Amino acid sequence: MSRCAEGCIGLPPADDIETLEEQLSDFDPATRTRALAALARLASRGEIALPPAGANSNLHIHSFFSFNADGHSPSRIAWEARKAGLLVAGIVDFDVLDGLEEFLAAGDLLGLRATVGVESRVFVPEYADKEISSPGEPGIAYYMGVGFHRPLASGCPSAAVFARMRELARRRNEGVVARVNRHLGEAAVDYERDVLPLAPSGNATERHMLVAYEAKAAAVFPELDRRRRYWAEKLGESPDKVARLLGDSASFRELVRSRLMKKGGVGYASPERGDFPLLDEMARAVSLAGAIPTATWLDGTSDGERDPEEVVAFHVSKGALALNVIPDRSWNLPNPEEARRKLQALHAILRSARAAGLVLVHGTERNRPGQKFVDDLACEALRPLAEAFTEGALAVYGHTAMARWASRPLGGEWSRRTFGSDARARNRFYAEVGRLLEPSPSAPETLERAVRSDDPEAILRALRASAQPVAFDRGGS
Repeated sequence: MSRCAEGCIGLPPADDIETLEEQLSDFDPATRTRALAALARLASRGEIALPPAGANSNLHIHSFFSFNADGHSPSRIAWEARKAGLLVAGIVDFDVLDGLEEFLAAGDLLGLRATVGVESRVFVPEYADKEISSPGEPGIAYYMGVGFHRPLASGCPSAAVFARMRELARRRNEGVVARVNRHLGEAAVDYERDVLPLAPSGNATERHMLVAYEAKAAAVFPELDRRRRYWAEKLGESPDKVARLLGDSASFRELVRSRLMKKGGVGYASPERGDFPLLDEMARAVSLAGAIPTATWLDGTSDGERDPEEVVAFHVSKGALALNVIPDRSWNLPNPEEARRKLQALHAILRSARAAGLVLVHGTERNRPGQKFVDDLACEALRPLAEAFTEGALAVYGHTAMARWASRPLGGEWSRRTFGSDARARNRFYAEVGRLLEPSPSAPETLERAVRSDDPEAILRALRASAQPVAFDRGGS
């Protein structure tokens, strides 16, 4: 029977779930809001079954505000995370916090523990002559902040840094497009007309450029054989290889990216100091925003990552309170020996990070086709890390809740006064808050009552008395 969701003017019948899900990623924010409200109503009526929270989390999912492999918005990511029964879900976008309010609101509506982060590339003067986590680019590293809980106030120091990050990213992109255009000739794109409209808030990335170039070549060379010969010439590949990849957009775009945009390609320019924010600059901006400065780690193979204790000590000295890893790239590899070495390196960096009191953040990115929606913490490679990853995910959510509704972020004055140098006790407290405080309309009021005391144990007792803590199997999904 067809019926309309209350208040959803312009939406399809409420039982057309697939259409509603597609509308979750519409570029129009009002359409996304109405579609999510309709789906939430269907779930509240029992017409869509949503599972309880399980053990697995993903705190590193890129939304369409930077680039998502499926084109998913923050609302769609929240919905898919809720359908998958994730314990905690977090978006992380390059250079912007454009999805912050949408994702936190979606988490509130759906009963999802939601967190928000940002990622950028930074220049690290102390490692200027060493490759770190950006392959082939000495001195350049990825850096993050997690646990953002409110938009940046206009004019604040953090907002100025983020505005500069966004401008620097655009400047780098325009340089890449100009250089690639000179090489491609007929399939050149216009950055304003062809690339920016692919990103809902104009925050384009290399992956948006690849979509634009693929589309432009298809328009200029509609005949497949002519297009095949064109790309073979421009990429320096055999026509047969290009022909095979043209039917697989994801693989084809990766080929174009590696040949034209990465080191050695016509679109690449060696980074200079002024092309990226300084690590110190971004770490301070994240901290001033009340979020958690977060170091990142690639796979332990570069000169800048070979010594895990040195890596952790350096980042702690720079104010990092967390470490982000992408576990899948350290074990889920076709070469068993490479997988063994990288998994050992992953365990080593995480041991050092935990010993230093860093919160562990993990996820799968989802900005490239083929990446998992969530890590399988029950698999043999990750099972020994499952409890630490779960504690880290809950700590970031606990921090987010405490920052949003109690003005007590993990790195803030109350936390420093209460826990001093005992970072592990601090992390356990915020993780327990995240475990006990189930996301619901009453969560802000519940937390507000609990934090009338300054004593962390009293806060936890109050939360235990008013909440039903989630139960989960630490080793599985």
